Amino acid sequence: MDYNAFTGGIEPGGLRNKNEIRILICYLLSSVDNPLSKSDILNIIQDNGLANYFEVTDSLAELVEKGNIIASGENNELYSASKTARLIAKQLDKDLPPVVRDKAVAAAINLLAKTRRERENKVEILKTERGYNVVCHISGGEMDLMNFTLHVPDLYQANMVKNNFHQSPEYVYQMLLALVTNNREMAAGILSGKFKSASK
Repeated sequence: MDYNAFTGGIEPGGLRNKNEIRILICYLLSSVDNPLSKSDILNIIQDNGLANYFEVTDSLAELVEKGNIIASGENNELYSASKTARLIAKQLDKDLPPVVRDKAVAAAINLLAKTRRERENKVEILKTERGYNVVCHISGGEMDLMNFTLHVPDLYQANMVKNNFHQSPEYVYQMLLALVTNNREMAAGILSGKFKSASK
């Protein structure tokens, strides 16, 4: 194997070849089938120790320059897969080490679940005279099952509420339902993790 990439921050079995890094990026974008920001891609790859930060950044720029991935958004901060990227992604099975392939698949699945939660359970952050209102919507498909507004004093806390809500909106719904129906057994079960099977 020709190692032609920086290795800092890479776990054993990670990618040290630029062509493999490009294949991995194309695979992630093709799997998710939704535009991803540069930070999303970097977080996925770095959280799993799959490739070096600088090599991923360079690979993204090269893929955009060659038209393999498409940059969009206000400042071209979102990336999506082109037809060519989808063809490149098919090389995943034969060109990437099994441990990297498995981590990439798991990361893509987790990202898909996160994207779905955020799409279906929207959060609005509204500035007020005294801070911010965070409006959380819990989806039931074509309608809201529940929505609630939480007032916080600053944007930092507003974003914290948003991020934590998106981690598990189903638990928020179950806990609120248990509280307003005075179902203490259900509330205790949620806190102890017994209701995980009810998550989406």
